[in-house]
Amino acid sequence: MNLTLKRLLGAAAAVATGATALLGTGAGTADARAERAHCDRAERPIWSEGPSRNVTGFHCDIPDQEHRWYKVDIDTLVQPHQKADYVDAGVDGTRTLHDRTLRCLGYTTDKNKVNWFGCMPR
Repeated sequence: MNLTLKRLLGAAAAVATGATALLGTGAGTADARAERAHCDRAERPIWSEGPSRNVTGFHCDIPDQEHRWYKVDIDTLVQPHQKADYVDAGVDGTRTLHDRTLRCLGYTTDKNKVNWFGCMPR
């Protein structure tokens, strides 16, 4: 095979490989975005050690795919500060945050709410 033909075939293979790699990168970005969930409102109690690992979300859109971690975009996050480390002690005060994103391990659904668990504190 002549040297010029080998170079042309090599260049064509390099271009094809590069295009395939770019398409694969774009598909990976689309998959990462698909794992995001969205809740209009959520509640996350604050205990003496810090924020709870459980979050209760309302009016949530959850992706169809199952993932190991979910990024949950929350429009309004209500954080009641508990007086003690048990539920019946009452609330000391409440803080409302807007446009927050949490990383959670998974969720369960119950009627009109989503119970997110394993949420990382920020």
